[in-house]
Amino acid sequence: MNDDRLPPVAPEVTATLVEDLSPRLRKRLDAAVTKLAARPTHRDGDTTTIEVDDETALRLHAPGGVVAKAEDISCGCLLAPACVHRAAAACAAPTADPAPEPAEQPTSEALEAPEPCEAPEAPRPASAADPGTLSPPETANPAQRAAADALWAAGAAVLEAGVDGAGAVTQSVLLRAAHTARLRHLPRAAGAALAVVTLLRAARAGDLSYRTADLVTALAELLGTARRVGTASGAELAAVRGRARRPYTPDGSLRLYGLFTEPVVTDSGHGGVRTWVAGADGRLFTVGDVAPGGAGRALGVADRAVRLGDSALTHRELGRAGLAVSGATVSPDGRLGAGKGVKAVTARGAAWTEPPLAALWETPPSEQVARALRSTSRYADPDGGGSDLLFLDVELLGAVREAGGTCLLALCEGGVRVRLAVADDDPALAHRDNLALLAAAPGARLRIIGRLAPAPHPRLTLLACSHPTGEGTVDLGFDRLRRADLPDPAAPARFAPPQPAGSVAQSPLYLLERRVEQTVPAGRAALGMLGDVTAEAVRIRRAGLPTAAALLTALCASAAQRDRDLFGRLLPADTDGFAAYWLAAARYTAAVAESLCSAAWDPTT
Repeated sequence: MNDDRLPPVAPEVTATLVEDLSPRLRKRLDAAVTKLAARPTHRDGDTTTIEVDDETALRLHAPGGVVAKAEDISCGCLLAPACVHRAAAACAAPTADPAPEPAEQPTSEALEAPEPCEAPEAPRPASAADPGTLSPPETANPAQRAAADALWAAGAAVLEAGVDGAGAVTQSVLLRAAHTARLRHLPRAAGAALAVVTLLRAARAGDLSYRTADLVTALAELLGTARRVGTASGAELAAVRGRARRPYTPDGSLRLYGLFTEPVVTDSGHGGVRTWVAGADGRLFTVGDVAPGGAGRALGVADRAVRLGDSALTHRELGRAGLAVSGATVSPDGRLGAGKGVKAVTARGAAWTEPPLAALWETPPSEQVARALRSTSRYADPDGGGSDLLFLDVELLGAVREAGGTCLLALCEGGVRVRLAVADDDPALAHRDNLALLAAAPGARLRIIGRLAPAPHPRLTLLACSHPTGEGTVDLGFDRLRRADLPDPAAPARFAPPQPAGSVAQSPLYLLERRVEQTVPAGRAALGMLGDVTAEAVRIRRAGLPTAAALLTALCASAAQRDRDLFGRLLPADTDGFAAYWLAAARYTAAVAESLCSAAWDPTT
């Protein structure tokens, strides 16, 4: 059985079914999930049936595409409904995204305020006697702090157990905490908890797309957000709470100029396109169309009409044309809304060398990187906006072999050498073939658009470029270059193809980073058994990173610490203390890595 064929199950449904199991059945739950995953499955309308055995069927009813109630999962075995099969099916299915507005949630105006029944005592209003009295900034109410504490405890339990020990029962605790947090209007923390569950399942299933670094980021986001709920106030509290739905705000009339179109293919099996456009003031916007379908859908959608007003342009056409939009609505991250009030008509586009687009390439690379890092930061405010795109004029130097494959080396402003990598390796897309062709044209000068890849050396994933002949532009995921498009190979190149480059010098920071990552697969105890780290701490300190050295020492000491009672019996581990040290190390390494990335792009450093 492939869990992609199962309908998504609401987090609270999974949590309820697991909580209702007896202690004996909870011990068998992980084995039941694995066994159920091998059984035949078929779907008929809103009902998906799993054949538990030759005589027993398990049914998941998903009206509207989501299993929203525990009663919607039924089993035909003799122990039902108190059997392990129902909970196993819920744990094997994808976790449903929460509905935009739960039944308990108030209006959007009330979303940013504490619940009336749980709000702290209101301050005494200012009066003529004390005109200087000001209302204190809003803080989280007791129910929100309790929900955040539950999320912290659930995240700390994952760190304690590691991926290997964070089975269905541990995941159900996270799901319950996420559901409670959402009801208490903490959607950002709830979303982080769901992301942790999704990654835990991918890791335990051996999903090839799983990366430990992603789970590190998700866990740190969960723990960091949960911790900040109790201390934040005012505007910071609003950012920590997050938003239950993506807000689109009116932006009047916009004159837009197409830049390029990129394919979007996700690990979850979704595919589509994202077309980037710029306003007359240089702001960047996107128009997207992504749905289940993978790379095949991305290739097809590129030539479909854009869903924006009455425009008949396809996505690929819009990437080179223009639009005049009235009644525009825009999300914080620049997505253009397609509501009924939006009107759009085709207009003239602009070349990359013409205003207003040419101004995008006039900003120094180091300033562009600083802006992109604010957008790509692992723990950035989700509503912070901004773009991770860079606009550079480069001269190609040739191919460079790396441990992960081959990339293209180029020289940009200030003498900075930047590595241009493939945006997507899917053979159905044109990225890989186009990069290989461009690598055979050293000395070619191109205007490029790429996505910043945070690294201790300048690095981009290449998305679009000016055509090597100087006529038009190339969407590198869709348009396929030919050898005839390259400059005359007999023409002298300014730069000879470089020799294969060795690995980029590595900062000793990795000694702390790897300890942070080692915790995730096997848990706190495994980190505590790694032995003395004094030599590593000394090496880090000599490199000028005393804080990293102190964090490494404290993290490993906390992992190994186990106190005993008066009778010599081991006391429970301090999971909260270890989680706090781990969170500090994870956030610190991320901040330093971003600083190193920024410095690599600055030719004066």
